Amino acid sequence: MLLHESLAAIRRYANLQPKVGIVLGSGLGGLADVVEAPQVIPYADIPHMPRLTAAGHAGEWILGMIGEVPVVMMRGRAHFYEGHDPLRATYGVRLMRAMGVETFVASNAAGGLNPRFQVGYLVLIDSHLDWLYRSSLEDRDERMEQAQAAGSLMRCGRPYNRSLIALAESQALRFGFRLSRGTYLATLGPTYETRAEYRAFRKIGADMVGMSTVPEILLAASLGMRTLAFSVITNVAAPDVPAVTSHDEVLAAGQAAQAKLMKILRACLPSM
Repeated sequence: MLLHESLAAIRRYANLQPKVGIVLGSGLGGLADVVEAPQVIPYADIPHMPRLTAAGHAGEWILGMIGEVPVVMMRGRAHFYEGHDPLRATYGVRLMRAMGVETFVASNAAGGLNPRFQVGYLVLIDSHLDWLYRSSLEDRDERMEQAQAAGSLMRCGRPYNRSLIALAESQALRFGFRLSRGTYLATLGPTYETRAEYRAFRKIGADMVGMSTVPEILLAASLGMRTLAFSVITNVAAPDVPAVTSHDEVLAAGQAAQAKLMKILRACLPSM
C-alpha cells in the first residue's frame, strides 16, 4: 500500500520506467546534473519518503535519461543516525525496485583507513563490515522485525556484483586511471572517528569507514538487483597525528571526484 501511494505521486511527474537506480552520497549531488530532461521531485512530494537532515543531502528524486538508459537518482539518503528505522532508511531502494530498477548503484563519502588511499580517491566497495546495529536491547524485537521487513538483515557472502566491479575497473583503465577495491565499514555515527578507532578499524580489515550504504546494498541484493558501490575518500586517517575533519572538507572532496565517477557510470550504463 505504501509503495502504491509513492508510485502514484511519482507518476504525476513522469511515467518513466528506470532500469538503473543511483544513490548520490555527500558531495556527489552534482552528478544529477548530467541527467537529460530530468524530472525533479522533492522527497516531500513523495508519500512515505524519509525527510533528510544531513548537510549535502538535498532530498530529491530525479528521473531522466543518461544516453539511452532510463535512470532514477536519489540526491541524498536517510541515515540511521537521523532517527530512521531500517524500513524507513531504505525505503527509496524498495521504491526503486517497485519502479522496475534492475541495477542499483550506491555512492558515499568515506574516511580512508588504508594508507595507500589519498583524498579524492574513488574506491570500489567489494566487501563490508556491518556495525550499524544499535546496542540497546529495549526495543530489540521491534527493530529485528523492522530490519527483516526492510531486508537489511539479509546475510549474503557476495552482495557486490563481481561482473559489475570488473566492468567498472575496465572502464576506468580506458580513461587512464585505476580503481582500487576496498572493504567498507559502516558505523552508526554521527561522528568522525577517534585515532584509536582508526587503528582498531584498520586491524580488523576495513579500508574505509562511513555511516551508510550497507543497508541499501543488502536490501537491493535481497530484492534481486545487481549492485555496485563506490566510496569517495574524503579524508585519510593519520592515527598518530591529531587532525580534525570538517563536513565542508567532505563535500569538497566529493565534488572533486565527481568527474571520474561520472565517466565510469556513463561508460558502464549501457551494459547495466
